[in-house]
Amino acid sequence: MQKNFNFKKIIFIIDNLEFGGGERCFVQLISGLHNQFEIFAAGTPGGEFEKEVKKSGAYFFPVDMRKQKSLNSIIKIRKIILKHKIDIIHSQGVRADFFARAAGFSAGTKNIICTTAMPVEGFDVSFLRKKIYRFFDWILEDSVKRFIVVSQSLKKLLTEKRHIPEYKVIKIYNGIELEHYIPKKNNQSIETSYNVPIIGAIGRMVWQKGFEYLIKAIPKIVKHIPEAEFLFVGDGPLLPSLKKLSIQLNLSDKIIFTGFSNDVKEVLSKIDILVVPSLLEGFPMITLEAMAMAKPVVASDIDGINEQITNGKDGILVSPKNPGAIADAVIALIRNKETAKQIGIAARKKVEQDFSVEKMILETENVYFSMLKNELS
Repeated sequence: MQKNFNFKKIIFIIDNLEFGGGERCFVQLISGLHNQFEIFAAGTPGGEFEKEVKKSGAYFFPVDMRKQKSLNSIIKIRKIILKHKIDIIHSQGVRADFFARAAGFSAGTKNIICTTAMPVEGFDVSFLRKKIYRFFDWILEDSVKRFIVVSQSLKKLLTEKRHIPEYKVIKIYNGIELEHYIPKKNNQSIETSYNVPIIGAIGRMVWQKGFEYLIKAIPKIVKHIPEAEFLFVGDGPLLPSLKKLSIQLNLSDKIIFTGFSNDVKEVLSKIDILVVPSLLEGFPMITLEAMAMAKPVVASDIDGINEQITNGKDGILVSPKNPGAIADAVIALIRNKETAKQIGIAARKKVEQDFSVEKMILETENVYFSMLKNELS
C-alpha cells in the first residue's frame, strides 16, 4: 500500500461491472501515476479491476454501483472523499459519473473529471433507457471541471451538441502497452502455421460491432480465396443470430466462433488480418492492439476508427455496412503479401508514435496538474 501522504490524492470511480476499456485505462493510469499521487479507486467489488488496483498498491473501496444501490453508493463515496481528503475525482461511465458528481458536489470537491469513451447514443439499450441515461449524464454536468474524451469526434459531440465549453474538453487518445505487443520478427503477414490465411474479428457480439457484414462478405472472399478461414472471438446477445446467419450462408466449415477470450494477444498472434466492421465506436482498443502487433486491419470508415487509421497507409478503411468492400479489401491484402506487410509495419510505427500508454499517462497527468494549479480558466 502507498504510504507517502504528501502526495495529492486522487480517486478513480468506475462501475466495474465488467473489465472493459474504461477499467483497463484506469488501471494503466493507476499503475503509471503512483509516483505522483496517492491513489484510491472505487468500484463494484470482484473481478479483474479490483485485482489490478490492489496489485498496483492503490487503495480499493468496494462500492456497489448497481442501480438499486444508488443512494447508498453516493453516500459511501462521499464518506471516502471526506475521510481521505481527496483532491481529484476521476470517473468514467454514466453510472459512475453520476455517483462521482453527486458525491463530489455534496462533499465540496472542486476537481471533478469525467472521461467519455462512448456516447450514450451508442449504448446497447432501448431508446427510453438511452433517454434516462442521458438525463443522468446531464445532471450536475456543470460541476465537472474537465471532460476527457478519447477522440476528436467525441470532443465535437460534447462542445457542439451538448454545448460544454471547449476549454473544459480535453482529447487524450487511449494508449497501448507496446512492450506487451510484439510483432513477429520477420514482420511477415498472411503466413501462419496453418498455411492458410486466417481472418479474425474480435469483440462483443452486439449491433455496434457490425459482425454480420463480415459474415456476409465471406462468400465472396472464399470464392476467390477458397483456403481462407475465419475466427470470430467474443460473446454477446447477437452470438446465436450470427451463428444462424453463418449456417444460412453455408459457412459452417469456414467460421469458428470461439466465445470470449481473455488473451487477445494470443488470438492476434494466430490471425493474419483483423476486420473491424463496426457501425459505431468510441476509440476501439482492439484496432490499436492489432496495429501494435503489425497486423493489417480492415475497418469501417467511421468516427473514432478513422482517427486511428490512415487509409491505405497503416490500414484499410471501407464504408460501413458494405460486405462487398470488406471482401475486396481482404482479398487484396491476401493476394499482395508485400502490401500487407508494409501496412502492418506502418501500423506498428503509428501506434508507437501516437498511441503509447506513456503518452496517454503524461497527457492525463498534465490535466491533473493544470487543474491543481488553476492554470486553465
